[in-house]
Amino acid sequence: MKTLIKNVTILTMEEATPLQNSAVVIQDGKILSVGAAPADFVGEVIDGGGNYLMPGLHNAHTHVPMSLMRGYGDGHNLQDWLHHYIFPVEARWDDRSMRAGAALSLAEMIASGTTGIVDMYMRIDNIAALCAEVGMNANLTNGITEFEDFDAKTNNGMREIEDALAKWHGHDNGRIQVDAGIHAEYTNKRASCEHLGRFAVDNGLNVHVHVSETKREHDECVAKYGMTPMAFLDSCGLFEAKRSIAAHCVYATEADMEIMKAKHITAAHNPISNLKLGSGIAPMSMWLDSGINIALGTDGVSSNNSHDMFDDLKFAGILHKGATRDPLLLPAFETLKMATVNGGIATGRQTGKIAPGYWADMIMLRAGDLNLIPCHDLCSNLVYAACGGNVCMNMVHGRIIYRDGEFLTLDIKDVLREVREYALPHLYGKG
Repeated sequence: MKTLIKNVTILTMEEATPLQNSAVVIQDGKILSVGAAPADFVGEVIDGGGNYLMPGLHNAHTHVPMSLMRGYGDGHNLQDWLHHYIFPVEARWDDRSMRAGAALSLAEMIASGTTGIVDMYMRIDNIAALCAEVGMNANLTNGITEFEDFDAKTNNGMREIEDALAKWHGHDNGRIQVDAGIHAEYTNKRASCEHLGRFAVDNGLNVHVHVSETKREHDECVAKYGMTPMAFLDSCGLFEAKRSIAAHCVYATEADMEIMKAKHITAAHNPISNLKLGSGIAPMSMWLDSGINIALGTDGVSSNNSHDMFDDLKFAGILHKGATRDPLLLPAFETLKMATVNGGIATGRQTGKIAPGYWADMIMLRAGDLNLIPCHDLCSNLVYAACGGNVCMNMVHGRIIYRDGEFLTLDIKDVLREVREYALPHLYGKG
């Protein structure tokens, strides 16, 4: 059956000028047409009431179970935070507590306009099953680590990726996809990086990895190998896949940018997380000059405290203007592309635009909300004024999963009960 969404102002993301009083026709989860509402339409009709319709936001770097650690271990640098707070907590969690954290994150993202994630965490099977249930687009992987000698047959993360590949990859017309994941250069050696590179190529998978998040990580790699983390990972063949996502890249060099452009590597920009952890400010001007694809991510809630992508949109939009003293850097439309169009490019999905042939991954925002009035420039309002609370509808592959404050694919009361009564006691070692 076809669906018509009419009486909406549409930001297609093909251009910055919105389409006033327009409509979208959807069939089999994809966009059939955009423009005037057909006079002879037969099917479900949704009256948008003059609201704004735009592509859903794509979160290019997440760790969804970590919402349970919102504000936990604040006030430490990345290495101390990881080794003294995060890793010990993760060691106490089981499948049920991680699923509770993931469900909390997905609920927060759905309600604030996210339609797709690129996630790196343990227990992929749990997260994949949850994303399948709630209707979210998801690229999932386990970030492989190699603190001891690497054995692909016994490495837990590798086994998880292989199992998830067989069970979930391509699920529901590709809504769930599995990636090849390496946590980072500093948590691995050459053997694991080389193996994951071959594995990605052999199975046609994307690659997801942390790169040059901190100066310490970057400098220690140069001291150890005589090359940057990006160059080291490239020398291992990790980036021979069709496409890769390198999270952070705060200290990436011009030579690193050449690798990224040649190997179709997207920089996943996480501005709030980078500042909260004191990691630094990514070289946005250099990224833009290099012509690489730039997508936007929140990182885990434990290092951001929010999964509201509109927060990161505004932050990205203003941070680099201030850092470079250039108010013309990153116009609003280009900033929006990082959270929509470029997320689709990063994952190889037909998402991020409202255009014929693209998946109907769309969100609606209330045009009458006070913080969006007046609207001289819709792109400007969406980047600098909007928040997740303005979202009144979330649709993925043509299916409405959230509308007017109601979750249609998950029981939010059950999610909160699981978090409070089961998962949080495990965080404090009382479960």
